[in-house]
Amino acid sequence: MPIDYQKLLNWDIPQVEQQLSTRDTILYALGVGLGADPVDPNQLQFVYEENLKALPTMAIILGYPGPWHAEPGTGVTRSHVVHGEQGFVIHKPLPVAGAIVGKTRVTAVLDKGRDKGALLLTACDVRDKASNELICSLTSTTFCRADGGFGGPSGPVQAPHPIPDAPAQLSCDLATLPQAALIYRLSGDYNPLHADPEYAKKAGFKMPILHGRATFSVVGHALVKTVCGYDPLRLKSMSGRFSSPVYPGETIRTEMWVAGKVVSFRATVPARGVTVLNNGRAEIA
Repeated sequence: MPIDYQKLLNWDIPQVEQQLSTRDTILYALGVGLGADPVDPNQLQFVYEENLKALPTMAIILGYPGPWHAEPGTGVTRSHVVHGEQGFVIHKPLPVAGAIVGKTRVTAVLDKGRDKGALLLTACDVRDKASNELICSLTSTTFCRADGGFGGPSGPVQAPHPIPDAPAQLSCDLATLPQAALIYRLSGDYNPLHADPEYAKKAGFKMPILHGRATFSVVGHALVKTVCGYDPLRLKSMSGRFSSPVYPGETIRTEMWVAGKVVSFRATVPARGVTVLNNGRAEIA
């Protein structure tokens, strides 16, 4: 069944109530590589319950509605869905435990044409359940590779953040674990594309790929480490566009350009010579 534009644009995504625990916070950080040096106090603050802190990128798993687009009637081909873009803005320090509520809504459905796919844009507000205070705002673009040509609008599309045409000022290499996707999925994204080799092959990949959100989070770790001095409160916002998948076990290099409080960034896998996250923009305090 092809995408029904009006139906998908007005799809009611159920509100998510989440009881976040310190175990969830630690598991998320372990899944994106924190604790690789188990005696580094900068990393331990995210994976040890004593004075535990949340990695800023954990914002993107809060109130996560799961694969709602796999529901019958959306017209989306789940096996051919990949993450296109991700962003967050933090309004108050992320909790390491407590009750939160996330409400996701569809903001646009764009038709790139037959054989070119479709873009599904969403936004999510994450609030403290008790006080209703806004904790963070999330944006996401899903690339539906098999679902273009349904007759919907092709725009408008926000222009990507430009990367300076100059050598990077800063660079940070972080390795991912071979089992990174199998750990990260325990933070709520159970898409078999990241665990089942046969499913991944049917989707056109040689093996299960790392979650886009995990790649994004590894890059976020690089930003916190390199331009925030491992102070998580300094990273206020972050956004980027996925350009190629990462395979678990690969090393991700994050290149950074700093202009005042704005950091432009790009991430590559040097071993394959590919850019995996591009047009990145972060704001720091």
